[in-house]
Amino acid sequence: MSTITERLAQLGLALPEVAKPVAAYVPAVISGDLVYTSGQLPFVEGKLAFTGKVGSDVSAQDAQAQARVAALNALAAAQQVLGSLDRVTAVVKVVGFVASDPTFTGQPAVINGASELLGEVFGDAGQHARSAVGVAVLPLDSPVEVELILRYS
Repeated sequence: MSTITERLAQLGLALPEVAKPVAAYVPAVISGDLVYTSGQLPFVEGKLAFTGKVGSDVSAQDAQAQARVAALNALAAAQQVLGSLDRVTAVVKVVGFVASDPTFTGQPAVINGASELLGEVFGDAGQHARSAVGVAVLPLDSPVEVELILRYS
C-alpha cells in the first residue's frame, strides 16, 4: 500500500506550505481523534488566482478547481498538526463556502472539486458528509473556502 505522499505524487500533487493565518486563529487543531482545519483559501504561493463571486466574476469550473486547491491547503494544515497524513483513517466532513452571485445555485458542483480530490487521495476513507454553502463574500474576496474534519489514529 502506498503512502499518502506517494499517492499525491502519483496524482501530480504536492502539499504546499501551510498558509499563514490572516487573523487570530491556527490552521488546524486536534481534539480527541479528530483534526479540525480552519477554513482554507485557495492560495498558491501566497496568492489567490481568482477573486470575486462565482457565477459573475469567476466561472463554476474555475471555482471548482479552486476548491480543489483549498482542500489541498487544508490537507497541508492537517499534516502540520499530525506529522503525517498516513495517520488519517477517514475524512469525516467537508464544509465548503462559495462566494456566490445572488443567482448562482451550483455550490455543490463547485465543492465537488474538494470532495473529488479527497476521494482520489484517500480512496474509500475519503468518503464524507458535506455542506456546500453560498455566501455573500469570503476573506480577501476569495471565491471559495474549504474546511475539513478528519479522523486519525
